[in-house]
Amino acid sequence: MEVSNFFLSLVLILLSARILGEIAAWLKIPPVMGELLAGIVLGPSLLGWVEPAEAVQMLAEIGLILLLFEVGLDTDIATLVNRGKSASIVALAGFITPFAGGFVFGYWIFDLSLIVSLFIGGTLTATSIGVTVRVLRDLGRHQSHEAQVVLGAAVLDDILGVVLLALLFEFSTGGGVSFVNASKVFIFVVIFMLLAPVVAKIIAETIGRYDKKSKIPGMIPTAVVSLVLFFAWLAHAVGAPALLGGFAAGLALSRHFSLPFGTSWRHSDGHFVQRIDQHMKPIIHLFTPIFFVMVGLSLNLQKVDWTSSFVWQMGLIFITLAVLSKLVGAFLIKESSYFRWAVGISMIPRAEVGLIFAELGRISGVFDYDLYAVMILTIAATTVLPPFMLKWFYDRYGHHLNTGNIKSKLMHGD
Repeated sequence: MEVSNFFLSLVLILLSARILGEIAAWLKIPPVMGELLAGIVLGPSLLGWVEPAEAVQMLAEIGLILLLFEVGLDTDIATLVNRGKSASIVALAGFITPFAGGFVFGYWIFDLSLIVSLFIGGTLTATSIGVTVRVLRDLGRHQSHEAQVVLGAAVLDDILGVVLLALLFEFSTGGGVSFVNASKVFIFVVIFMLLAPVVAKIIAETIGRYDKKSKIPGMIPTAVVSLVLFFAWLAHAVGAPALLGGFAAGLALSRHFSLPFGTSWRHSDGHFVQRIDQHMKPIIHLFTPIFFVMVGLSLNLQKVDWTSSFVWQMGLIFITLAVLSKLVGAFLIKESSYFRWAVGISMIPRAEVGLIFAELGRISGVFDYDLYAVMILTIAATTVLPPFMLKWFYDRYGHHLNTGNIKSKLMHGD
């Protein structure tokens, strides 16, 4: 892409995301839906004015990482730990059920090959943290107890997805699976998530100390963005998704963060965190819409053969399986039915994570044209529908969750 064309594409992305996001908010629809629609309108599905070029993809990746940084910054680590059991149940059931269901339907019902069926199952396991978190934030529910369960489950889902992706990639290219390599990836990811916040907290102390001595403005945003991007690189280097690096950095800088054995930090009173939040919000709000527009740009709905009965039958089956399989985990936890529905619906979106699996299947030759179209259709449906489902659910039943959250806080002594 030429530099001038890149500038024009960026103008179209930013303005369309803002305009359609504002229209969505005015219609009382989550603004993220306007940003997703902007990508569909600008991309190959409709006008074809903007291509999902590498430069745009990189900016979108930065937007996702910064979004997860903001999520980590607002996260209460104690609440996240307290919800660890529920999050684990939701994540494991929401990972195993769609993977097993996709494999069974592909291998035994549609008589597809082993590797194709495994890739179908892998594509259905995905959960998009970005879409879910943004919708919950738009609805003002991002700090609720159900959001903490969803966040914990989605992070664990990403870790499991990385291991599965490594296995499937090796299976498709090398003709076999190395469980040793997959185990190494998993161990590296766990170690990173345990140590990265501690290291980031130490670095944050240095940032806070030198910010008072700095002679020129911009110390905090420069240092924090550098910290976030460094941890994103470090996460990728150990085999984890880069977005987990952003989340780890935000978690370490949050006012609720503490090290093991009750070690507290001078900046945990919230003043330093508030300054970080004020400096970073304009940057975050600039980059995150690019990510959601990019999701829309990546969906080429014109590639789908809408006249094919195969596409419709398989598509409807996998969309149904993708939705129901994510609800299974939520209904295994000991909470109210409203809480379970909120968590289950929040875990449905696939978006960029599902697209990674589908694209790998296409590039490696595992998915043919029609099957790739089915996967794109499934991802599109499970990306577009949940925000509307969540909006309707919270409008109708949100007051039940508010009551439940108050009772839960009293039980936990918050």
